[in-house]
Amino acid sequence: MDLLHKFLNIVLLPITLTVLLLFMPPFLFLKFIWSLKRSIYRENVAAKVILITGASSGIGEYVAYEYAKRGARLALVARREDRLQAVADKARKLGSPEVVVVRADVSKVEECKQFVDEIVNYFGRLDHLVNNAGVAQIRLFEVFTQFSDIASVMDINFWGSVYSTHYAVPHLRKSKGKIVVIASTAAWLGTPGLSFYNASKAALISFFETLRTEFGQDIGITIVTPGIIESEMIQGFYQKEMTQGEFFSEVGFKKSILLII
Repeated sequence: MDLLHKFLNIVLLPITLTVLLLFMPPFLFLKFIWSLKRSIYRENVAAKVILITGASSGIGEYVAYEYAKRGARLALVARREDRLQAVADKARKLGSPEVVVVRADVSKVEECKQFVDEIVNYFGRLDHLVNNAGVAQIRLFEVFTQFSDIASVMDINFWGSVYSTHYAVPHLRKSKGKIVVIASTAAWLGTPGLSFYNASKAALISFFETLRTEFGQDIGITIVTPGIIESEMIQGFYQKEMTQGEFFSEVGFKKSILLII
């Protein structure tokens, strides 16, 4: 057995190095060219069906409006139906030919299955899934006494995207569609008081990077990592520490959305 191990160690190392040297550079180059092509030649989303979670405010709301301007048909999902209706009304005025709203909680797997099925049955297809729903709680780790208090952060931010993606994938394969994931720079920064939020965003990035490899070219995946954006979710969290000018401006963010879709 020792001889076998020695033999494998001697043989496998040069084979591995050869494979890396011969195949990795062209693979990475082709991957770069493909991503560059997708960036330059913007997809025509007119009449395509776009499902957006967490669409009642913030990033999800802005993304909905940009898709609407390009004539996409929208399915807006969130827990606050009244806010969804307001977003839907504006999206129609901006150019979306058809908008439906679905009240749902992405942290519940059965509701994710239900809204994906409902949307596909209504439109007959699904082209893009935008995993945007998210929450944040700012509190130092040692302050937590009941982990149930912060379970919703992982349940919504990570598992909500996993559930929605699971049920959307068969339909996205049919349409050669796309998944947009709204993560955050918080995944890398380790900001104090955001331990669970940071972890949820890091999990999103790792999970969807893996799916990108698994899906290949069948389903496109775009992972977005914005910084702190002035939105409803973070109102009050940083008001004492940051001035309005230190946030990523709403205008600047709206311009960056053009790169997402």
